[in-house]
Amino acid sequence: MPYITTYDDVVKAQKIQSNVIRKTSLTFSDTFTQLTGSTVYLKNEFEQKTGSFKLRGAHYKISILSEDETKNGIVAASAGNHGQGVAYASALEKIKCTIVMPKNASPAKVAAIRGYGATVVLEGKNYEESWAKAQEIAKTTGAEIIHAFDDPYVIAAQGVIGLEIIEQIPDVDEIYVPIGGGGLAAGVLTAVKAKNPNVKIIGVQSKSFPSMKNSLDSGKVQTIDGGFTVADGISVKTPGKQTFEIIKDGIDEIVLVDDDEIINAMFLLMERSKSVVEPAGAAGLAYLISKKPSPGKKVVPILCGGNIDMYLLGQIVAKGLATMGRMVKIFILLKDKPGALKEVVDELASLSANIVEVIHDRLSSNVRAGTTGVTLSLETEDQKHMDELIQHLKDKDIEFKVLT
Repeated sequence: MPYITTYDDVVKAQKIQSNVIRKTSLTFSDTFTQLTGSTVYLKNEFEQKTGSFKLRGAHYKISILSEDETKNGIVAASAGNHGQGVAYASALEKIKCTIVMPKNASPAKVAAIRGYGATVVLEGKNYEESWAKAQEIAKTTGAEIIHAFDDPYVIAAQGVIGLEIIEQIPDVDEIYVPIGGGGLAAGVLTAVKAKNPNVKIIGVQSKSFPSMKNSLDSGKVQTIDGGFTVADGISVKTPGKQTFEIIKDGIDEIVLVDDDEIINAMFLLMERSKSVVEPAGAAGLAYLISKKPSPGKKVVPILCGGNIDMYLLGQIVAKGLATMGRMVKIFILLKDKPGALKEVVDELASLSANIVEVIHDRLSSNVRAGTTGVTLSLETEDQKHMDELIQHLKDKDIEFKVLT
């Protein structure tokens, strides 16, 4: 039976943590209150140093290790955030550090970890394969291995977030926690349920990686194949044994979200709250927006990280605009003569559509001789405006095809 982290462990972690760890803000959001029907307070853990909650567990675990335990260095496996936390904490303690990451890890997160002075080893297609390599390195070098979530000290330190939420908003009704391996959820529910057992703790997983939910449903830890998700921070195939034991007895519910719901939440956070939150960090808010499960309740989604690749961020902005009916891409086949494009532009201008990009094409096989293909990216106010624009082009007998 694995050791079960207790409330006293969380309190001890809170007392021991130094000035390195920030007490992140909890802010009321009028926007998300209106969108969800709940009274929404955002726990902004993306404000934490290194950009995610993972520093809490990594720093606490490393700070309690002896010199003898760290004399051969530290090694960890990570998709990014845990690695940044371990690398940063190791640099503070002047301990040699190696981080094993999947080969498809975010280049931004790889660069950040190297920037903290750690050695990065790219191994495997997913976290599990990177973890196997980290274990191999620990065995051959004698380095101390720091688990991303299945460690009592890591769980206790993540649980301090729960204590902070109760201090910041004592009458909270529900807390929404993203779940990958389960370290954050296990820590938060350990802390919160001890202070107020009536507070509901709802775990949120990606529909592509419901490993903890499946494990709870079956009564034992399950390994899943998993699929694709933009939320790499919660794409864990096998949850922790310690985290499972805590979560199975304490969590109120685990719910699932898909990538479209996550992307929508991220987009709204950027536009309305001016906050850049990574996909895994937006999972809890995504569920609240899409399902509106708790009208009238005082709820806190934990925005657990803000480390996102800039290229992916650009894609999410574009996809978010398209999903909300604020960006549309159309292909128009025009006669290759002066003024043909101007006629179309004038029609678009009459409906106040903003042209963001124009691409001419005379060479593709679907473009007949004597014609030119034009792809237009158009910005619109909303879905209604987009629908009016498309209908207007049809009424003017303009030959076109909607691409997005």
